[in-house]
Amino acid sequence: MALPVPELRRVCRQAWEPVLARARRAVVFLDAASAEALHWGGGGAGELLAAGALAVRALPAEAGEAAAGAARVVFVVSGTLRGGTAAAVRGVLGQGAVRHCVLVSGGEAEGGGPAELEETLRRWMGEGGRAEVVLRGPPVLAPVSGELCLLPALAALLPPLPGPGGPGPTEVGLGALPAELRVAVRAMVGDLDALFTTLGLREESFAVGALSRVIATELASYAPARNRRRVATNKASIVFVDRTLDLAGAVGHHGDNLAEKILSVLPKLPGHKTDVMVNMVELTALQTTDETCNIIAPGCLAQPNDPAAKALWESFMNLKQKEAVMEARRHLVEAASRENLPIKMSMGRVTPEQLSSYIQLFRNNLKALANHCGLLQLVLATIQTLKHPQTSKWDNFLAFERLLLQTIGESEMPSVLKQLLPMIKSYNERTKDDYTCEDFLVLLVYMYSVVGEIKSGKELDAAEEEVKKALVQAICDEPQPSPVLQKITGCDSLLNLTSQKATDAVDDIFQSLRDIARARMHMKQFNSIHNPGSNTHQASYKPLLKQVVEEICNPDRPDPVDIEHMSSGLTDLLKTGFSMFMKVNRPHPGDHPLLIIFMVGGVTVSEVKMVKDLVATRKPGTQVIVLSSALLTPRSAIELLFATDRLQPDTNI
Repeated sequence: MALPVPELRRVCRQAWEPVLARARRAVVFLDAASAEALHWGGGGAGELLAAGALAVRALPAEAGEAAAGAARVVFVVSGTLRGGTAAAVRGVLGQGAVRHCVLVSGGEAEGGGPAELEETLRRWMGEGGRAEVVLRGPPVLAPVSGELCLLPALAALLPPLPGPGGPGPTEVGLGALPAELRVAVRAMVGDLDALFTTLGLREESFAVGALSRVIATELASYAPARNRRRVATNKASIVFVDRTLDLAGAVGHHGDNLAEKILSVLPKLPGHKTDVMVNMVELTALQTTDETCNIIAPGCLAQPNDPAAKALWESFMNLKQKEAVMEARRHLVEAASRENLPIKMSMGRVTPEQLSSYIQLFRNNLKALANHCGLLQLVLATIQTLKHPQTSKWDNFLAFERLLLQTIGESEMPSVLKQLLPMIKSYNERTKDDYTCEDFLVLLVYMYSVVGEIKSGKELDAAEEEVKKALVQAICDEPQPSPVLQKITGCDSLLNLTSQKATDAVDDIFQSLRDIARARMHMKQFNSIHNPGSNTHQASYKPLLKQVVEEICNPDRPDPVDIEHMSSGLTDLLKTGFSMFMKVNRPHPGDHPLLIIFMVGGVTVSEVKMVKDLVATRKPGTQVIVLSSALLTPRSAIELLFATDRLQPDTNI
């Protein structure tokens, strides 16, 4: 039995029922991941205020504005109560005003069950305090589109690279992982089990990649999951895929997709990993060209309570850019007609100026603004993206990536690096079309991921040294390091940035790049993502995820080589053993009516669309859901790779 998409949205809302039931006359505190999930799938903070909450605040709370004298508080945490989250909760309760507190959390803490937690909370409140702990059913999920759900609590998760710092690709067990990564894996398994329990799923687990194998094994052997699978009736396959096997997909510019460009070029909404800020000044009487003007609250992309805006966002996710922009115009014209606004319809190509002129009609009409606020935010996001200088650079990136694919097939890596050298320019030499330091990192990751294993030697070392030197110089010449460069170098201003610190950071980056090139060396079937081309065909990039989905949908059902099935008990092991001697059908990821792809370490909009389209054409009748830890853009992928410690993700659990 296939699972209808509305069912998934219902599950996302269901996670908020215990909070809404207890929000009346309380101050509600949310950690960042819960806030993001509420924003996309729970109806936003307005839902909590409508349920009677006095205020909605961030956790950890700002000094002085914590519970603000409220006697009742509700804490919503995405995982268990530990580490920084526990310290933040204790900080609020320690102020002495709170007499009744409720903790809604994702699972039992290491310190014991709900009774022990309640005792701890009472101790933090002091004499006479009442505490209640509610273990949520489904996990906090952010439903970004009909097919895509994110687990925001795991946004910093990335599989370790097969380098000196990370475990080897073949026999990695949970025990071999660093402590924080173990916690993240356990949290993910608990969240997935809670989700599958709510959906009544009996899943078979499959894995592509080392960390995926660990997660799939843990899910297969997790005791509550085994009990659930005995009684659940809806069959599904879940395939975990390591992001690090194909980073070209994360940093590439292949997608002709409006949603991807909006998410890549507009600034992030404060505190959010996915949604962006939309400048709303155009809808007001405020006349300013100042980009940093923050008098007017920003708009955003998530519009869970507005059906028209939600439908338009699905178009942005699923259509080509040109079609999506035409769809934006159509929605806007229909909205203007419904409000009897004097719209002049024009045919032909849609320009940002034309969309702006339609937006102006809504400006002084408060009723029309209120009725179509969500739609207007999405159209403004479109206008601002089409006009953004970074959007014109998108095509430059695409052209250069195509050139790289061609060159990698014809030349050795050292000569490709030498061709890149003149393009690294310091701040004073750059024009608006030249690549910045971060842009250059994007190209390097693309290159090393596509090329696969490289022959190391003196020539490669020398070519890398030249590029390193030029990159260090360019980083040191920046008048003000960008936020990403600050995180990579660990220096928040030019004063702290020494040549040595920049050199160390660039050395680490190149060590990681070598590891990225080795990521697929243990694969037999999916060991290449580069199609070298021929006399008649151009060289091309063949996404690893596409190869995996094509293999799953193959009508001949060959035994997958690199998609490993993780057995959950004796019966499966016997099946696998007997299949060596006699014809026993081993479990295959294409067996069930529901296919769940979990990209461990982030997924892109283009990849979600590609999976959806492939399954629809190759295996009609199969429903597909994509789950992931983050929605990646080229810049956020670079930050995840180089700016955070991969082996110790700050998963905020």
